[in-house]
Amino acid sequence: MKQFVSVIIPVFNDPERIQICLAALEKQTYPRNYYEVIVVDNGSDESLENLVKQFPQARLAYCLEPGSYAARNHGIFLAKGEILAFTDSDCVPAPDWLEKGVKWLSATVDCGLVAGKIEIFFQNSDRPNAVELYDSVSFFNQQQYVEEENYGATANVFAYKWVFERVGLFNAQLKSGGDKDWGQRVFAKGYTLTYAEEVRIAHPARYSFGQMYRKIARIRGVGYEQARATQPPLTYLLTTLSHLKPPVRATTQKLDRLSKAGKLKSSFLTTQVLLVIFAMHYLGFFAQVYRAR
Repeated sequence: MKQFVSVIIPVFNDPERIQICLAALEKQTYPRNYYEVIVVDNGSDESLENLVKQFPQARLAYCLEPGSYAARNHGIFLAKGEILAFTDSDCVPAPDWLEKGVKWLSATVDCGLVAGKIEIFFQNSDRPNAVELYDSVSFFNQQQYVEEENYGATANVFAYKWVFERVGLFNAQLKSGGDKDWGQRVFAKGYTLTYAEEVRIAHPARYSFGQMYRKIARIRGVGYEQARATQPPLTYLLTTLSHLKPPVRATTQKLDRLSKAGKLKSSFLTTQVLLVIFAMHYLGFFAQVYRAR
């Protein structure tokens, strides 16, 4: 017998991309009477009501507490499904996303979560810019997240609702890294975390320097705040100062991956990517120093 699935999508001021996401969710191979889509508006400036009404599988909810993890928690509270599927407003699920996600979840003993593949795509697939290339090798490596860091990014995660009941909800106070915090709590309870290559969604690469900087600053900020709260002052200071060292190893790894994928088509583009890598490394550091003042 099919299990009912609740898809939960937080959204904030993203009407164009949530429309594409919802259109993809209307075309799922999973039976329509066995899933719902809960769009949780996290305080958008304009109403999404008329947009969401266009999609029969979807319903709109509101969460006034700021933060995507607070919005996801509200979606969990409203969900009718025994299975919860998480994605983001800028993601495009494959037609068999729900079908494959449920299959992997059901086939895994003591499954805490299934993390699916996140495929990065570019505005112009033949001519990605340096920021897009940097993004494509810096984030959303779900297999690495599961196998090395014990979590899955909520752009593509399936879990049973009972896991949340036993482990707890996302930490709504976190503005970034709440999926990592929750996944590691699931792992600590002894549940199995699985990476599933065939459970696919597509995610656009960040295109502009400003978009990329805002993401880096947010991630670094959360990391430094957690370190400051848990480490002795001297350890925290040394850890912070260690980020002043040039990111030689990470740079080599990123350029190697791009080169093997055939993405570095000129020395000029390679130089641009190199500059983006170093710029993001040091701007992230100085953004945190400014934030801590």
